[in-house]
Amino acid sequence: MPHRPLIACSFCGTVHGRVDPEPGGRALCHCCHCELYRRGRLSAEQWVALAWAGLIVFAWAQAFPIAHLSILGLDVNVTFWQALRLSWDRGYYGVSVMAGLVGFWFPLMRIALTLWALQSIVSHRPLPDLSRPLRWLGWLTPWAMASVLVLAMLVAFVKLAGLAQVQIGPGLPGFFALIFLIAGLSRWDAHALWRLAEDRGRVSASGVLGQGVDCAECGYVQPSSVSGRCRRCHGRLRGAGPGYRAEVWALVLAAALFYIPANLLPVMRVQTLLGGSNHTILGGVLELWRVGSWDLALIVFVASVMVPVTKLFALAFLLLHPDPASVEQGRRQTRLYEIVERIGQWSMLDVFVVVWLAAMANFPGLSQIQIGPAALNFGMVVVLTMAATLRYDPRRDWKSLRERVHD
Repeated sequence: MPHRPLIACSFCGTVHGRVDPEPGGRALCHCCHCELYRRGRLSAEQWVALAWAGLIVFAWAQAFPIAHLSILGLDVNVTFWQALRLSWDRGYYGVSVMAGLVGFWFPLMRIALTLWALQSIVSHRPLPDLSRPLRWLGWLTPWAMASVLVLAMLVAFVKLAGLAQVQIGPGLPGFFALIFLIAGLSRWDAHALWRLAEDRGRVSASGVLGQGVDCAECGYVQPSSVSGRCRRCHGRLRGAGPGYRAEVWALVLAAALFYIPANLLPVMRVQTLLGGSNHTILGGVLELWRVGSWDLALIVFVASVMVPVTKLFALAFLLLHPDPASVEQGRRQTRLYEIVERIGQWSMLDVFVVVWLAAMANFPGLSQIQIGPAALNFGMVVVLTMAATLRYDPRRDWKSLRERVHD
């Protein structure tokens, strides 16, 4: 019989033989009940076409203005790249770099790397070395935040509705199409692409040499290695060092420290003919509520206030309870970690909002919005909590639970 590829759950480490779910179905871990992988309805060749479409739509969305704003004869056309340039020219270097990386460069590289890998695997040409490009893709995936960028754009439009006349630009439909394409392409993370290469017979199947440990970067199940490196992609094998909890604690505490000035300091300053006013994150939520946009106010409140606090408390709880007492408790803690992992990037919403607003309300002498010091502090909260989440290893909790059960 042909070898049945193996897959190890990224949350609890349980090894399974891979099966083929129905189209549109998914495979779940029988131990922690988390998702192992999905089976799409489209072929890999069709996904290549969609990846090309994603690259073209990305260029369209970035090249054309999303809106044309006018007030008292002054006009402004806004693209995201112009917004980043304006932030840089005004001296907001940290915010400009942060927003540019997660809103432009990382999504672009993610689409390009996914396209390259898909096309390389499905073609009949000799397979190039996938190791380094897919390693980059694995690193970039959590930090590509194009969907958050588009939601921030909508919030900025609502905030400026009473200040200027707004006409939709050709770039806006491109951004909306882009988030759907990126959402579809998100199923092709680094591990999914390695599994596709296995199914096409382009690389050795996971588990063919035996089992003992799996690679964090390609998912290859293999016997333990003295070198600590994967036999297939030469990436690091699973297993956090003894001091990894101290590293996570340091990241969580640093994020908590940045969270204080992020809420106390102004996230932006609005200057009009009537004078200037400072706005905090919570003040922006209340302003949206007052103008009747209660739905966006709720979204911003959840993304900018509840999500960071939830992440901090959830990570602290997981660090304080490293040894679940039962399988059920282990499942609940794993589910909590999975939620924290999924919601992490949405806290970047306010950083994108102030970058958009600074560009959209750029009417010298009439109205200008300056980025406040809270924006960079809040961005650091997002970066540090996401880094803590990525560094945390829920497998260690399951390992200690199994050791107690066996004893």
